Amino acid sequence: MVYPLLGAMGFVTSMVVFQLTRNALFNPDCRINKAHRKMGILENEEEGEKYAQHNLRKYLRTRPPQVMPSLNRFFSEEDN
Repeated sequence: MVYPLLGAMGFVTSMVVFQLTRNALFNPDCRINKAHRKMGILENEEEGEKYAQHNLRKYLRTRPPQVMPSLNRFFSEEDN
């Protein structure tokens, strides 16, 4: 009875850990390096653009904005 809840919580926890790790390691505004912390303003526009326009976002840009396109077509098309 508790296993589905544990599975869902495990999945959500792994998503949170992934996002925190991604932000800490790849976010251009996160200043872990001491040399970057010393600078007041970072000159990294191209790095920020690369972070914002990642491969998943580029892929999803070409996809239709539907979760289940075949199911949507099935229920939206009229039968003659």
